[in-house]
Amino acid sequence: MSLDRLLSDLSPDVARILDGALDGRELSIDDAQTLLESQGADLHALCRAADLARQDDVGDDISFVINRNMNFTNVCYVGCSFCGFARHKDEAEAYDHPMEVMLEKTADAVSRGATEVCIQGGIHPNKDHTHYREILETVKGAFPQIHIHAYSPEEIDFGHRTSEMPLSDYLRHLVDAGLGTMPGTAAEILSDDIRKQISPRKLRTQRWIEIVKTAHGIGLPSTSTLMYGHIESTRHVAEHLGLLRDIQKETGGFTEFVPLGFIHEKNVLFNHMGARAGSSAPEDVRLVAVARLLLRPHITNIQVSWVKMGTKLAQIGLMSGANDFGGTLMEESISRESGSQHGENLPAEDMRRLIREIGRTPVERSTTYEIVRRFDDASLDPPSLEPVQKREVSGPTRWRLQRESVKTRERQPIGESDATALALLGGG
Repeated sequence: MSLDRLLSDLSPDVARILDGALDGRELSIDDAQTLLESQGADLHALCRAADLARQDDVGDDISFVINRNMNFTNVCYVGCSFCGFARHKDEAEAYDHPMEVMLEKTADAVSRGATEVCIQGGIHPNKDHTHYREILETVKGAFPQIHIHAYSPEEIDFGHRTSEMPLSDYLRHLVDAGLGTMPGTAAEILSDDIRKQISPRKLRTQRWIEIVKTAHGIGLPSTSTLMYGHIESTRHVAEHLGLLRDIQKETGGFTEFVPLGFIHEKNVLFNHMGARAGSSAPEDVRLVAVARLLLRPHITNIQVSWVKMGTKLAQIGLMSGANDFGGTLMEESISRESGSQHGENLPAEDMRRLIREIGRTPVERSTTYEIVRRFDDASLDPPSLEPVQKREVSGPTRWRLQRESVKTRERQPIGESDATALALLGGG
């Protein structure tokens, strides 16, 4: 079969865009929209082009960070239609963790190898800017080695308004207390016509931009995100990516881009407002690939969200332009409360296995992408630091008990009586 067939059904527009992207030409918003609508051969070519660009930009390593999510309260009155996490303070499931709980969670994270804690919470009406600083001072004071990645622009907006400080001074106030980086969440779609529909009480696009640019201006890096798969169009997504690129050209403060698929099962936006049932698998990989091509060379770390995509589709994303697996998380509430089925914790040893399964090299990183440790040789991997969990095994009881007995003996020196017992088990 001629290799020419591999390219024969590629549309001319997509071929032109991909050729230019691999030659280093900056994609336009129209180009991005065209790629975000690609199907069939065009989609396959897009993913391959993005993977080549990834290889040129960052090589073949796949990074991950050992971290823990800590939500200090789920009390929130913003009322976002896509959120299944928030509760009002008089509801039975509402919580507001005291500092002792935050310290216990951090201690557990450190014991499991974490270098980062990611701290976020709802917008609690009885809190103000002093509470945000108190959390930072408490955690950083007890664990000075931990990096604190905390407070979305929505939380920054709330704390800033209660502080009556200039925005830059308020952000420095938090940095002085231990804030290391800021999540670029609360972005959803950076278009006010969408924001007014899905989260009418949330900060507007220009306020999000103001907070992010001010943070970058004082030397506080942030991530960048986009939530897709609900009521947005491909044009909204393309313009959102273009806006992030423009900010990065100006400030250089984004550490990464993280596309976040809409989890639909348990929230108002899907069940009562007509949103789509989340993103499709092609949509997930398209967005990863387009982000790689449009954001380069300004943002070169593209992350997959295994919580949103699942680990198998995340592997495909890592073969379509992404280079980062994200965090181990240890405790994930926000996606779970909206109906995610992909778990709350992905241990480092599982991350390394999943990365090696696609022929790439796992690398543990810091929050700001410094290399902590490489894992070139699987035989030299460290032991797991995760709590021991007993796995349920099904099948005939006698066989299960025999194998458990053998496994126990394999851990111990075998004497003559043990050898006799094993022989009997094998013949039983």
